[in-house]
Amino acid sequence: MAVEAEEAAEAGKNMATLYTQADSNSRRTLFLIFIFSILLIALGWLFSYLLDNNGILIFAFLLAISQSFLSYWYSDKIVLLMTKAQPIEKKDNPELYRLVENLCITAGLPLPKIYILDEAQPNAFATGRDAQHSVIAVTRGLLEKLEKVELEGVVAHELSHIGNKDMLLQTVIVVLVGFVALISNWFLRIGFGGRRRDSDREREGGNILFFVGIVAAILAPLAAQLIQLAISRKREFLADASGALLTRYPEGLARALEKIASDPHQMRVASSANAHLFISSPFRGKETESWFTKLFMTHPPIEERIAALRGMQI
Repeated sequence: MAVEAEEAAEAGKNMATLYTQADSNSRRTLFLIFIFSILLIALGWLFSYLLDNNGILIFAFLLAISQSFLSYWYSDKIVLLMTKAQPIEKKDNPELYRLVENLCITAGLPLPKIYILDEAQPNAFATGRDAQHSVIAVTRGLLEKLEKVELEGVVAHELSHIGNKDMLLQTVIVVLVGFVALISNWFLRIGFGGRRRDSDREREGGNILFFVGIVAAILAPLAAQLIQLAISRKREFLADASGALLTRYPEGLARALEKIASDPHQMRVASSANAHLFISSPFRGKETESWFTKLFMTHPPIEERIAALRGMQI
């Protein structure tokens, strides 16, 4: 009895932690939009000063305003366009629809729109700004290669992202990182040709400042991407756990992750901007265990995720 009571208390603690993530993610999303807006304006000011072109600052300011609007309201549509996902109706795949419907009832979530990617690699992602405007996208390979309990584990994982509001946080980052890369790339392209060269600027340390600008243009997208990757890795562990609690069968998701990770097919629509959205990294290739490699991984090591799932007490 004591052991059962301890397990029940631990499960209750885990569920309480999961429920608090939705509000936390909402605050983080707004905070990230604000921080990235400030970063864009700061980069615009630095580049406009170095190139003696106020148009860059105006462009950065307008870009900061537009990216805040676009990233919140249209980031999901941008992701669906990037991945070439196509919507389906219940008549197109009634079995998949029933599976999603049943899990939504269990999770207390509205039914999301369902999209299919014409990709041989088994994978999936969720997007949308809230539960009422959510999307689950699965690949053709996922439907063809996974058993029902494994597919349930994957769908439960994605529904957990929706319930925890992870998908808004992760989808917004796709747009934000893209805008930072855009303005940095713009500076690098025009910087050497448009640099102001008057003697006063040189005496004021213009060469040093210009070097700082080059470094900022290179490091800003890198820093933005590291933020993206760090957030993504943390969210995957949480979604694994909450998805397993939803199905009450962690082994289903563990087996699904094994099949997804071992599949050799490349994903044609995968890019560094959207890779973190998928349940498992869509890139294929040999990965090392060095800290430097892990720093740039979009997901936690698959072995660690599987071990965590198989160690759960449900």
